[in-house]
Amino acid sequence: MTIQAVLAPLFVQVALTFAIGLWMAGGRVVAVRSRAVQMRDIALREPNWPKHLMQLQNAFLNQFELPVLFYTLTILVLITQTGDLLFVVPAWIFVALRLGHAYVHITSNRVPRRGLVFLTGAAVLCAMWIIFAVRILIT
Repeated sequence: MTIQAVLAPLFVQVALTFAIGLWMAGGRVVAVRSRAVQMRDIALREPNWPKHLMQLQNAFLNQFELPVLFYTLTILVLITQTGDLLFVVPAWIFVALRLGHAYVHITSNRVPRRGLVFLTGAAVLCAMWIIFAVRILIT
């Protein structure tokens, strides 16, 4: 498998993180400039942003939780040169589930649906780690 094929899902995940972060930052600037939010009310990270901005914030922060294990695994796969279809296909599935999770988080924020998408992504990532560990430990 090519380096590009291994890294492509990671690039999409990074793009998702930046997109949510920029969307959130833009919304925050608008909220402060329009005086919908006072600086003193958010200066110490108090959750005094409008609901839609809190949803964006939570979706953004979530990109620094489970995806960190995905980033780490991708780097290890590159270093050990074990990237193949058994890595790339689940990687795309994981990233698709992260996109779905972010979408639910930002829109309806239905916790049961969001939780199911999250757990499915976590299971895929866990399987990826198990496959990687077995391959490394057996060879």
